[in-house]
Amino acid sequence: MSADLSPFVEIKRADWAELGRSTDLPLTQNEIDQIRGLGDRTDIAEVAEVYLPLSRLLNLYAAEAGSLHRATSGFLGERASQTPFIIGVAGSVAVGKSTVARLLRELLTRWPGTPKVELITTDGFLHSNAELERRGLMARKGFPESYDRLALLKFVADIKSGVDVVSAPVYSHLLYDIVPGATVEVHRPDVLIVEGLNVLQPAGAGQAVALSDYFDFKIYVDADTPNITEWFLNRFYKLRESAFTNPDSYFHRYSEMPVEKALERAKEIWQTINLPNLTENILPTRARATLVLQKGANHAVESVLLRKV
Repeated sequence: MSADLSPFVEIKRADWAELGRSTDLPLTQNEIDQIRGLGDRTDIAEVAEVYLPLSRLLNLYAAEAGSLHRATSGFLGERASQTPFIIGVAGSVAVGKSTVARLLRELLTRWPGTPKVELITTDGFLHSNAELERRGLMARKGFPESYDRLALLKFVADIKSGVDVVSAPVYSHLLYDIVPGATVEVHRPDVLIVEGLNVLQPAGAGQAVALSDYFDFKIYVDADTPNITEWFLNRFYKLRESAFTNPDSYFHRYSEMPVEKALERAKEIWQTINLPNLTENILPTRARATLVLQKGANHAVESVLLRKV
């Protein structure tokens, strides 16, 4: 797309990093190590140069949204009641969006005006494995139709409406399934971060509203597909040597396979499930983002695309 027609302005990393030079980084390398996902190489320089400026930008957006809400309420003669600022974080499997979401949660709590930040992943709104099997969707887990979209939409709508306590289901990556009866509660946060594969999708057929309609800011974590493929396979290999060795793990069988056979299965999973979901459902939502983080081959952000105001 021509730069003149693009809805984004591209900011190279060096220029973006300058936006955070005047602020001390509130996280240590040890804290960052605890936050980042398996296979992600995010370090203290990356956080200082990319995510600290981004957290400040989000803090400014949240403050402006609050001011606009109060002004609008005053104009309409209503009592102003602050509603949470909602941020959506989307991107492929293995691209590092979970690390991005966790870093932003930690950084945003350090800024004035947004001390209470909650993070919810859409994994909790997947249908249970039993339900996916019943619907013939087990091989399409992570695709839009594998989620209880109505429940997810109601959850975010309630948050945006200022409901005091809103509950979400809990997903176990160890069990690869919803935990029966388990919930996590969200109590009127200043900011809610919603992280998931398909959170930026527009409304589908028969839908009056999309999840992303409730978002105040939309982030897409982007990388070239060959890089994401490599990251996925590397992460699978590391999980095979760690989490998959737990007998309770849904994927325990891969830890007992010869490594070559396990990696062949990983390639099959990528080619038949994750790659089609990326190309058909996730990547097309990139243009709907407010901001795109473009990563290079080493997992580092090389440039930032910010939607033109």
